[in-house]
Amino acid sequence: MYKVLFAFCALSTWALSVSGSRPYQGLVQLLRRQDSGDGQGLPRYRNSSLCINERVEDLIQRMTLEEKAGQLFHTQIYMGPNGTLDEGSEADRRNSTEKMIGEQFLTHFNLVGDVLDAREVAEFHNRVQQRALETRLGIPVTLSSDPRHHFTENIGTGFEAGRFSQWPETLGLAALRDADLVKKFAEIAREEYLAIGIRAALHPQVDITTEPRWARIGNTFGEDAHLTAELLTAYIKGFQGEELGPHSVSTVTKHFPGGGPMENGEDSHFVYGKNQTYPGNNLDYHLIPFKAAIAAGARQMMPYYSRPIGTQFDPVGFSFNKGIVTDLLRDELGFEGIVVTDWGLITDTVILGQYMPARAWGLESLSELERAARILDAGCDQFGGESRPELIVQLVNEGVVSEERLDVSLRRLLREKFVLGLFDNPFVDPDAAARIVGNDYFVRLGNDTQRRQYTLLTNKEGILPLRNLQSATKFYIEGLNATYIESRNFTVVKTPQEADYALLRLQAPYEPRPGGFESSMHAGSLEFSAEERERQAAIYSAVPTIVDLILDRPAAVPEVVEQSSAVLASFGSSADAFLDVLLGITSPEGKLPYDLPRSTKAVQESLEDVPFDTRNPVFKFGHGLRYASRCVDAGSGRAGNCLVAQQY
Repeated sequence: MYKVLFAFCALSTWALSVSGSRPYQGLVQLLRRQDSGDGQGLPRYRNSSLCINERVEDLIQRMTLEEKAGQLFHTQIYMGPNGTLDEGSEADRRNSTEKMIGEQFLTHFNLVGDVLDAREVAEFHNRVQQRALETRLGIPVTLSSDPRHHFTENIGTGFEAGRFSQWPETLGLAALRDADLVKKFAEIAREEYLAIGIRAALHPQVDITTEPRWARIGNTFGEDAHLTAELLTAYIKGFQGEELGPHSVSTVTKHFPGGGPMENGEDSHFVYGKNQTYPGNNLDYHLIPFKAAIAAGARQMMPYYSRPIGTQFDPVGFSFNKGIVTDLLRDELGFEGIVVTDWGLITDTVILGQYMPARAWGLESLSELERAARILDAGCDQFGGESRPELIVQLVNEGVVSEERLDVSLRRLLREKFVLGLFDNPFVDPDAAARIVGNDYFVRLGNDTQRRQYTLLTNKEGILPLRNLQSATKFYIEGLNATYIESRNFTVVKTPQEADYALLRLQAPYEPRPGGFESSMHAGSLEFSAEERERQAAIYSAVPTIVDLILDRPAAVPEVVEQSSAVLASFGSSADAFLDVLLGITSPEGKLPYDLPRSTKAVQESLEDVPFDTRNPVFKFGHGLRYASRCVDAGSGRAGNCLVAQQY
């Protein structure tokens, strides 16, 4: 027993100082239970002086079938009131944390909900880890997250930034074409993730946006595969570091082999959008980012829901597709890491009140048991968004899947935990979380980037920036609260006819869809309706109008460009950021990360898998004007501070 306590003191004194007595006591009790009693002290998987491979093998040989099965699932976890463990909800089809950890032996969880109090979330994380320590083997939890740092008003595939620093969407980072900035963003996001215990990022999303109507363009880097490859490399390095270790956040690169070329621009979350098509025979273009991710050290990959149509591959969902996961990703591209499926491939469910069948496209007639077997046979390691370990136990007991096959995936999954240092340091410091998350420096850099990513599309007669305005200046506004204008000592009026200027913040057009989850997807036409065009035209004709187009998807709005006085594009920014750019306090630096098509018809006539092929786009990839100085200080010959618009 003395050897046990000595080893504990040498390796894990952090527990007392970081998290207080309860985690310390939990680990001591765990080590007492796990002391073999044969004079050898700690089990080998607990001995950090040993090689990781040796620790992994020791742990695997100690695991029951049920414990192994639990590791193969990665599902959502909710925080209870005041940072307590969630008790679950039968009405919401949600298991309690106690059931998932204590009975199903799950240890991979996707944190759900906005982070509004970093200290509370850190304390919740510690409670989760404490409960995991109390299981027979004490396997620590890996907490993951969807994107959280981006200023967004559409949270269908992510969360609001909440307490975290707020940055543009990745499209905004792509608009700045700055790999060093992307790495800095990722390093800051990593520090904020680590502070509350998040150790895996369910991103970057590196799909190439060759189909402008697709609803999931907002979290990509745009239409150019080579720019995406450059930026995602910096992104992965920023989150993981040069090598994965105790201060890293593991990344999940998605959606292999590229989710961009969706048939008719629909999304494969839904039955009507299950097909992915390659009429231009251009799959290789979509693989460019994934090759770059593998070269950069990507640890995990996530295939998309879609099924490929008109290719040499089976027309079944990518995670069920051995030709995609094993033959292409693993054998041809050489990926050796974890493959986790996208969410909900086995079990029908309800999301935001909407019934969602399992996304087993091309294999809808298979049973849940057969779907699970097919995914393992394809070469995937983990089932995303599911908590059905009993299916894996049944498959092994019935001889359909061997326990040795489970061990192949377990080695990858457990090794990741060891490399991240979770077996040695599972807890975080809630006081440090309160200091780190959303600190002034991180917030300032995020806010600055929100302003820089603005992309100036048009600027007729050099109307921007609006400088030296009188306090009597009157604005008609849409898409932002009047308090933002009034706080700058200007007046907001009710009609365009009363105004000196109109400011319109317009969401890129889309066709509203029914349902709970489905309604969060911005899909369909890229044009405003005839009624909306007529309404806007009346404003443009009444007063000089500056438009902020919020481009979570490429808008086809030539009439806005023609009729307004100036158009800015943005990719996730606050109203204050917009006004700072408008008034010349800061300058727009962005360039378009994709073409802006002339019409939905032009998109329909293009090929889903080919970039930059819509006929006569309004603006092409890379377009962006600048504010530039043309003032010269008297006597010095140097440029002064006057900003006017320069177009190039």
